[in-house]
Amino acid sequence: MSQQPVDDVQRISTPSQHTALAHPTRQRLLFALSSRPSTISRLAAQLGVNKGGVSHHLRVLCEAGLIQEAGTRRVRGGTEKYYRRSAERLVVADPQPEGTAALFGAVAQELERSPVGHLLTLRHIRLSPAKAARLAKALAALVDEAEEEPDGEPVHGLLVTLYQQAGAHDRPERKESP
Repeated sequence: MSQQPVDDVQRISTPSQHTALAHPTRQRLLFALSSRPSTISRLAAQLGVNKGGVSHHLRVLCEAGLIQEAGTRRVRGGTEKYYRRSAERLVVADPQPEGTAALFGAVAQELERSPVGHLLTLRHIRLSPAKAARLAKALAALVDEAEEEPDGEPVHGLLVTLYQQAGAHDRPERKESP
């Protein structure tokens, strides 16, 4: 059984991939599978979700090409199937509102189940477009350069976003009904 995802980066572009990402449990399954392949039983225990639900969500993720089977193992007269992510990183070039909402819902569930304290900060600052671009580049580099510890150390989630708030002039105009 291979321990590493097949690809480093997978671009999210198809409707089935966007649909698969539009559920917090599927997002959490992708989080859980980021460190190593796992079985339905282990994933259910880790996420606090029943095995039937995990099985359903894994099927949706498989059909969308976001995860794949990673081998089997005989246990107590049966066979356990292992699953792994298809890529180490997912890049969503055109985020859909449902997927973004599911991602934040999944992160909220993970924070609630975290065994240790966590950092959650939201700050709004005024930046020129050039400074915002430099900050985005620096944040991306910080995430990319984070060194992983060997197996056996706890897995930590890291969510970084930089976005420009929509102003009144940025919103689409609403047409009045006659």
